[in-house]
Parts: sequence; C-alpha cells; structure tokens
Amino acid sequence: MLNLVLFGPPGAGKGTQAEFLINTFNLIHISTGELLRSEIAAGTELGKIANQFMAKGELVSDDVVIEMIKGKINDNPEAKGFIFDGFPRTVDQAVALDRLLNEKGTPVSAMLCLEVEKEELINRLLGRGKISGRADDQSQKIIENRIEVYRNKTEPIIEYYSKQNKHHDIKGMGTIEEIAERLIKKVESLYNKQM
Repeated sequence: MLNLVLFGPPGAGKGTQAEFLINTFNLIHISTGELLRSEIAAGTELGKIANQFMAKGELVSDDVVIEMIKGKINDNPEAKGFIFDGFPRTVDQAVALDRLLNEKGTPVSAMLCLEVEKEELINRLLGRGKISGRADDQSQKIIENRIEVYRNKTEPIIEYYSKQNKHHDIKGMGTIEEIAERLIKKVESLYNKQM
C-alpha cells in the first residue's frame, strides 16, 4: 500500500498536485479540512466535538482528527493507498498517524515536501485571493505570517520523517505539469523499491 504525506507551505500547490497523484496511483485523498467539514455537516458525534473546538476558534484536538482519519481508512478497505493533505501538522500528529497506520500494517511510505521560493508563494496566494475571495489570501502581511508559522512549526516534522528516511524534497517551481512530473517520478521510484 502506498501512503503519502504531501507537504509544503501555503501556496505550494498541494491541492493541485494531490489530484495528479490521486489519479496516477489510484489513491484516496484524506484532507483533514474536508473531513472536518463533512463530519460536522453529517452531524456525527466526532463532528459535534470538532464543531465545539472550531466555534471557539481553537484547533480541533489531535484525538478527534485521528479518529476521523481512522474512520476514512476503515471505510476504504480496498484502497491502494492514501494521500494525506494538511496532516500531520505537528510531530505529535505524525507520531499518532504512524501509530494508526502501523496498527493497520501499512506505514507512511514517504513525505513529499514541495519546495517553493517565498516570493513565488506570495504571488501565487495573492493571485488565488483575487479569484477565490479568501481573505487570508488577499493580504501580503497575513500571507507572510502564514508562511512564517509554517516554517516555524514544520521544521520538526521534516526532521521526524528525515530520521525515518521518508522525507523527500520536490522542487515546486515551474509549471503545474512539470511539478506533477517530478512528484510522479519520485513516487514511482519509491513505489518500485517497495514492490
């Protein structure tokens, strides 16, 4: 089974590139944001708990997020693998994800980290903000803060996966297709080693 953690700063193109990987390798996409929204919309117990955190402007606890991910994995027993987008965000979450996947006998295969220059990230997000209307994509100051938070919070996760020889930097500059090709080639080389 192929389990990928897709990583990168805001504006790196994770959502766009996830689609290429999902279609190429027939993976199930696990986006924590989408999971939270669907659980809340469905009115599940986990959704109600998550909504209590979110209503206070707090991050949903790791326990709740892991339970949602566990549910998604259990709902797809025939899956060829999963791509994790937006999770893990902390070392504690990475440890919890490892524990969950190891229980299933299917550990994280690789952490693919999209590397994009700061100026390019800012330009991409400002461009997206004009189209999407997202307020957090329309202010350069907010964007720079989000990138800084990412840099400060994610270094330990990169180190965590590096110690397992699972961290792989991917150049995230160029056209969407060029970046997708780099990602696909990297995954194919890793996947062939696993087989």
